[in-house]
Amino acid sequence: MKSLFTIGLGLILLASCASTSQPKTENLLDPELSKFTNIYDYGSARMVDEMLELSSTANWFYVTKKTYKDFILEGEILMPDVKEYSNSGFMFRGQAKPKGSGFEAEGLQAEVDPSKRKWSGGIFHQAGRKWLHPVHPTRSELDDDFKHNYLSEWTEEMANAYKHLQWNKYRIEAIGSDIKVFVNGVMTAHISDTKHSEGFIGLQHHGSKKLVESGDTDNLVYFRNLMITEL
Repeated sequence: MKSLFTIGLGLILLASCASTSQPKTENLLDPELSKFTNIYDYGSARMVDEMLELSSTANWFYVTKKTYKDFILEGEILMPDVKEYSNSGFMFRGQAKPKGSGFEAEGLQAEVDPSKRKWSGGIFHQAGRKWLHPVHPTRSELDDDFKHNYLSEWTEEMANAYKHLQWNKYRIEAIGSDIKVFVNGVMTAHISDTKHSEGFIGLQHHGSKKLVESGDTDNLVYFRNLMITEL
């Protein structure tokens, strides 16, 4: 018969192993932006009062140096009040895809879409199959990697989850092929997709024509409280 001491020691060791295996949450933003890199030859990023400020002349993703497999990503975004087209997103499972003499980001993207279309929280496959959810009449190229869409309709609740000119909280859950997106607590996407199982996180600035033409812009996109928990 095992002694009480042996049983007690075993329980302590089991508890210790359980505590060390708990998922850890990491803040992706620091003053030096040490966890990010730029794979493009344009785009600007800087920290301002604990917020990440992005500016770019063309469609651009600021990406993490590290790749992530299964995770929960949470972050807040504030879009600008501008007349020109403004768009952003949270890319995940991103890949550096060769383009010309450089690279572009390819991957799934939780959309931030302040346009009249109101598809914020939908999933767009950047540099790939385009719209996965909702399905676009001419800009969706679904393939065998797209296994299932659990939310076939784009509802009024989904369309109105995003609040323009306010901080909006996004939550992305990517566990195996199961992918969910929430905007301000509303589930806006739930798909099963096997295109990529791992990749970087990318933050988008869609580009500013005004910046190209005048050298000055108020088309700035802000992110804050960007936290990732690896599972």
